[in-house]
Amino acid sequence: MNPAPQKYKFLGCEILYREACHLAAVGPNVVDVEFLPKGLHDLETKDMVARVQAAVDATDANQGYRAVLLGYARCNDGLVGVTARDIPLVIPKAHDCITLLFGSRKTFQAYFNENPGTYYKSTGWVERDPEENMDRPAYGTTGVMKNLGLTETYEELVAKHGRENADYIIESLGGWENAYSRLCYIHMGLCDETPFESRAQDIARKHGWSYERKEGDISLLRKMFLGQWDDDFIVIPPGGSIVARNDENILGVK
Repeated sequence: MNPAPQKYKFLGCEILYREACHLAAVGPNVVDVEFLPKGLHDLETKDMVARVQAAVDATDANQGYRAVLLGYARCNDGLVGVTARDIPLVIPKAHDCITLLFGSRKTFQAYFNENPGTYYKSTGWVERDPEENMDRPAYGTTGVMKNLGLTETYEELVAKHGRENADYIIESLGGWENAYSRLCYIHMGLCDETPFESRAQDIARKHGWSYERKEGDISLLRKMFLGQWDDDFIVIPPGGSIVARNDENILGVK
C-alpha cells in the first residue's frame, strides 16, 4: 500500500523554478511552491537571513504543511540562523545551488576539484540572470556589492571619479570574469533547452571561455519533494535554527 500523500511548502530561489515546478507536478505529494528572487546572497548575510526568515514565518501552519522544504543551500551563510517556527524546515547539505543541480555533494565536489575556474549556467541561471545585466549585482545598490564599490557602471564611475580613477577601480575591483576560464552548462532535460544552451555558448564565446555541457541530476531535489530526507538533508524541528558546520555536513541544527 502506498503511503498517504503529504503536504509540504517549498520555499526556494527562483533559479530552481523549472525543477521545483516539475517535481511538484509529477510527485505524489501535495507541494505548494513559492520562490524568492535570485541574488539574495548579494545582500549582507543578516539581510538574506531576514528575507528567508520572513518567508518562513509567513507560512501558515494551519494549512496542514508537514514541513517547509528550503530550496537553498548554505549560500554564503545566508541561511545560517533561520529558525523553524511551528513547522519543521528541511534543507539539503550543500554549499550552493549548483550542488542541487549536480545531485549530490560528492559529485559536485569532485567536478569542482577537477575543473577550477568554472562558471555555471542552467535554465534558471540563463532566464533569471540575463547576460546583459551581469555588470550589475542582482540587488543593485544594496548589500555587499555596494560596500565593495561594484554596483556602478563604468560610465558612472567616470562621472564620479574621472577616467583614470575609474580605470583603476575597474582594474582593482572589477574584472570578475578573469577568475574563470570555462563555462559549464548543466542540462536538466526538463524542457527543450536549446535556446538556453545557445545563450550559454554565446556567453562563453564572449568571455573567451571554453565550454562544456554536463548532464544534471535532479535526484537530490526529488528526494526532498518525496520526503526521503536521509543523510543528504538537515531537518530543523520547531524552535531549532540552522547553523554552519565546517565539516562534510556543511550545515547543522541548533
